[in-house]
Amino acid sequence: MKLVFLGTGAGMPSKGRNVTSIALQLLEERGVTWLFDCGEATQHQILHTPIRPRRIEKIFITHCHGDHIFGLPGLLSSRTFLGGEDLLTIYGPKGIKEYVETSFRISGTYLKYPIKYIETTEGIIFEDDQFIVQAIELEHGIQSFGYQVIEKDLPGELNVEELKKIDVKPGPVYKFLKEGKTVTLEDGRVLNGKDFIGTSKKGRKIAIAGDTRITNKSNLLARGMDLVVHESTFADDESTHAYDYYHTTSTQIANVAKSEEIQTLYLTHISARYQGDSSIKLLNEAREIFENTYIANDFDEYEIKRKE
Repeated sequence: MKLVFLGTGAGMPSKGRNVTSIALQLLEERGVTWLFDCGEATQHQILHTPIRPRRIEKIFITHCHGDHIFGLPGLLSSRTFLGGEDLLTIYGPKGIKEYVETSFRISGTYLKYPIKYIETTEGIIFEDDQFIVQAIELEHGIQSFGYQVIEKDLPGELNVEELKKIDVKPGPVYKFLKEGKTVTLEDGRVLNGKDFIGTSKKGRKIAIAGDTRITNKSNLLARGMDLVVHESTFADDESTHAYDYYHTTSTQIANVAKSEEIQTLYLTHISARYQGDSSIKLLNEAREIFENTYIANDFDEYEIKRKE
């Protein structure tokens, strides 16, 4: 499970930062990539990474401002030329389907794979045996969401060596014990699978926010998460400007991270006024409140490890 930051700027591209897009690579977990937002030139950014567009399984759009969606038609079109044939699901606010399909209709674009559109509403929007994705509506003038990606706990490993010690040979019985079932052996012994299963591994939990003012929903989004990726468009001395334009400052989100006791905070969606080294101002302000803060730069990668 690894994050790849494809674009970390706000509003428009700058020399140092492209507009917003974040890839969550789940190659070991399910052999796919999930994409969060798709600003202009996202497919160009992907060319500089190992990400394969045909492996993008889901795209989660936080909101429909241009710096978060203008790269969608191009990327989706190129996915056809790059061998993409499998279903791709797009989650996003009302209007995202109309935007993509209008772009395709006017440009005469045809895809060789199906797209499924799911209109994002607050609550659980996806669940299978591995992951839950939950959406929380934020405050940005237009409908905007944050997404929590929650990996379900992994069951402990079957203690094969212990079974061999008591002369239980490999076979179908191992499967039943692994499932935690009680098994009666041919010699009459009764074994409870729970006695031979190690400690379960805690699933990882991350949150990726769309653009937003700081509200109590920001705390709700961060609550229980290991990692939060959140916009930090402005420095602390621009808090009035941030409020007026429905954005967040470095200190505001750092206070949320501290109060919710998360592990790691990543700042992204950085205003073009903080070019180059001047973005360190945002990082230093946040670290005074929440030490384990990082500022995302284009092409940064972050591996999300399980707790021991």
